[in-house]
Amino acid sequence: MRLAETVTFGGSGLDRAEDIRRAPEELAKLRKGARMLLLWRGKPLLNPERDALAWVSPDHPVAMQAAEEVFLGRDAQGGLFARDVSDWEPLGADEPEIGAFVDPSEQSHPDLPKGTAFAELRQVMSGLTPRDAELAAMAKAILEWHRSHRFCSKCGGATRARKAGFQRKCDTCGGMHFPRTDPVVIMLITHGNSVLVGRSHGWPEGMYSLLAGFVDPGECLEAAVRREVWEEAGVRVGRVEYLASQPWPFPMSLMFGCWGEALDHEITVDVDEIEDALWVSKEDMMASFAGENPALKPARKGSIAQFLLQNWLADTLD
Repeated sequence: MRLAETVTFGGSGLDRAEDIRRAPEELAKLRKGARMLLLWRGKPLLNPERDALAWVSPDHPVAMQAAEEVFLGRDAQGGLFARDVSDWEPLGADEPEIGAFVDPSEQSHPDLPKGTAFAELRQVMSGLTPRDAELAAMAKAILEWHRSHRFCSKCGGATRARKAGFQRKCDTCGGMHFPRTDPVVIMLITHGNSVLVGRSHGWPEGMYSLLAGFVDPGECLEAAVRREVWEEAGVRVGRVEYLASQPWPFPMSLMFGCWGEALDHEITVDVDEIEDALWVSKEDMMASFAGENPALKPARKGSIAQFLLQNWLADTLD
C-alpha cells in the first residue's frame, strides 16, 4: 500500500541511535543539552496549543523526581529522552474520566511551563507532526513496559533498567528482559460494496470500527484475520492481503491492517466477544464520515481503522 506509512504513528525517520544505548559515555555526552519528554499515567506533556509535545531539560526539578529515564533517539538538535512522572498527585487525580476510553481531562503541573498540560494521546494524536507522534508513541509504550515489568518472569526477583531503558536485568537470576510488542490484526472485510464493522462493549453510543484481535502464538496474520472474523461475527473470509501497520501504544501493540474478502454476508455475533456487527455500504460510510449519519459514528480519528476506511472510500488501498 503506497500510503501505508502516512498513518498516524507511521514513522518519521527518527534516528533511534541504538548504538548509543550500548555506550554509557557517549550517552552521557548526548544528554548534555538534550530535551526531556515527561509523561504522567501515559499522557505526554503538550504545548499550550495542544498540537505539539512540550519538552523540558533533563535536569528540570520535575524530571529529576522520576527514577528512570529512556533514551528515545536524537535529531539535529541533540538527544531526546523520556521520563515517567506518574508519582505526582495532581488535584482532582481521582476524576472518573482519567484512564477511561474517552479521557478529555488534562493535568497541569504547577512547576512546568505555563500553559502546558498532560493530555490523553488518543485525543491529540491526529494533530501531532509525524515526528512528535512517533516520539510520543515510543515513549508511552516503553514506559508502560517498565511499569509493568519490574519483576522477573523467571524467578520473581526485582529487575533494573539497562541499555538506556531498552532492557531490564534481574539481579537475582541474571535474566534479561526486553520491551514487548503485541501483534494485533485489524481487518477491512468487504463483501461487494459493503464493509464489516463492529462495536465493543462500553464504546460510546453509535461508534463502530473495524474488527480486530490479537494474533495467537504460532499463527500467521492471514489465519488470525480469518479466525477473528469468524469468532466475532460468524463470517467466513477467503482471500487476505496485508495493507499497512500502525504502532498502537495502548498499551504496547502493533496493529497489522489487512484486507479480507468475505465469502458470505450473514452475521452471527458472539456477544461475549463484541456487542454488535453490521455491514455498511460505501454510501452510508461516506455519510458517517461527513457527519450526516447520526446512527453511525466512524472509528476514532488517527486510528488505523479510520485510515483504512478512508482509503477504501477513496479507492487508494493499492
